[in-house]
Amino acid sequence: MEQANSTTVVVVGPGSTTVLDDLDRLPNVRAASLAETPDEFAKEFVSAAGTSYVLHDRDPLGHVASAWVEFFDDRVTFDTLELEVDVAREAFRRGEAELPDYYVVLEPETLHGTWKHWWLGVLPDASPRRVLPAADAASVRRLLKALPTGRLWPDPDGWLPRLRTRVPDRVGIAGE
Repeated sequence: MEQANSTTVVVVGPGSTTVLDDLDRLPNVRAASLAETPDEFAKEFVSAAGTSYVLHDRDPLGHVASAWVEFFDDRVTFDTLELEVDVAREAFRRGEAELPDYYVVLEPETLHGTWKHWWLGVLPDASPRRVLPAADAASVRRLLKALPTGRLWPDPDGWLPRLRTRVPDRVGIAGE
């Protein structure tokens, strides 16, 4: 995916479409639900935003996240997780996918089971301060006014292959 000149934020969680619709009314923000759109449309939306912030719900790690959760919930095999990791790494290498500058997780207190460990453990462990909790559109607005700085996402080739060792309830524990 072509890199945007905007700060890109992927908004995930319950009510993300409603939050994105609300935020699209702000000056200097372009927001829309892209989860069900064709790849070309999503690329064009992000690259042509022309605003300070572009927000959407198209997670480039969505399939990897699902495979990781399902692997640790004993619903898929290790091979499924490895396949999704390989597909994502190749998409990043070819420039067909790009990690957003930030993820905003709506209503993180409602996350269940292994999903909580993905959003509040695995991703923040890869890049602290790039995964932010929010309750609603108003809290996302406040976040946009003062996004924290921090290290960028590391190269996906470095951390995605190790996902099988990122065990729920253990991610981020010192000495792991």
